[in-house]
Amino acid sequence: MLDESLLDEPEALGRADRRGLLRGAAEAGARVRTAARHAAEAGLADLRPDGRPRAVLIAGPGTAPTGVSDLLSALAGASAPVTRLHPTGVAPASGALRWALPGWAGSVDLLLIATTDGSEPGLAVLAEQAYRRGCTVVAVAPQRSPLSESVGAAHGLVVPMATAPHQEVDDSATSAGPGALWALLTPLLVLLDKVGLISASPENLQLVADRLDRTAERCGPAIATYSNPAKTLAAELADSLPLIWTEGAGAGPAGRRFAAVLAELAGRPALAAELPMALPAHGVLLAGAFAAGADPDDFFRDRVEERQALHARVVLLRDRPTGGLTAAPAARELALSHDTAVSELEPEEGSDLESLAELLAVTDFATAYLALASGGRP
Repeated sequence: MLDESLLDEPEALGRADRRGLLRGAAEAGARVRTAARHAAEAGLADLRPDGRPRAVLIAGPGTAPTGVSDLLSALAGASAPVTRLHPTGVAPASGALRWALPGWAGSVDLLLIATTDGSEPGLAVLAEQAYRRGCTVVAVAPQRSPLSESVGAAHGLVVPMATAPHQEVDDSATSAGPGALWALLTPLLVLLDKVGLISASPENLQLVADRLDRTAERCGPAIATYSNPAKTLAAELADSLPLIWTEGAGAGPAGRRFAAVLAELAGRPALAAELPMALPAHGVLLAGAFAAGADPDDFFRDRVEERQALHARVVLLRDRPTGGLTAAPAARELALSHDTAVSELEPEEGSDLESLAELLAVTDFATAYLALASGGRP
């Protein structure tokens, strides 16, 4: 059950936000500026590479590095393949995880390591393996962490992970939060801009930070639900199975991250797919047990004593569609033909990075509100 009254009580939200989810979302713009400064101080801004890498490999544990890999892959497009190295191990603990380079990796490839922890022995072993293979290694990790020392010993470049504003140590409770995402992503954007794979100049990153700040103003706890897109989305997703349908290169990774953080931070199941193939992939869900009218006895159930049935709701995240063609009308028609409600998010005009930042910010705020209002009052 979602306590919608909590959404319009900023002080109560603040007391309930013990994990700092809303603070992390609000500080995303500041985290981008700090991370860009750390990247410049580490020497990324002065790089003069001889050419593009053949491939970019990304390693790191948790939701944030997964999102970073997905976002960079979408932004790089066909410039160079971006591959995430998936960890193996007997448990999701820093000491148990291991990574391995593919057999073809060598001196023309770039290894990026992103972690909010920095104590993973497996990443240190990976950095040493990459050094022996001749790969260039760049890591974003907490300052003075064991991994930073290992990468430095392997002649790699380390960028200290940007902490929250006015804090020397990042006290974020989870690496799935928006602060961790932007702290890891921003230095790698700077690097890939320098090697010619994406466009992320200092001016672009300033615009991204500004867009994040403006979105935080629109979605903050003090803004009432009726004019707050994130609170509105959170209320709409109460007691629903979100089917996150995305359109546009940037919207795809934003939708997949939204589904991931809904599960990890708010405990809500969600499915993400890209249009137009989302329609056949999720069409049966709209006509089956999760359809809005699937339970004919729903009208007569005891709404106090019985848990509300979970029904599908489409969340349409749209960026500029490829070639100007859009499947959005077909998506709306399919949803409405099954009496399924549709929530839509579309960013303001701007660069690809700005649009992506706005979609990430709104969905991060919505996830925080869902997590807090579903947990009840403190």
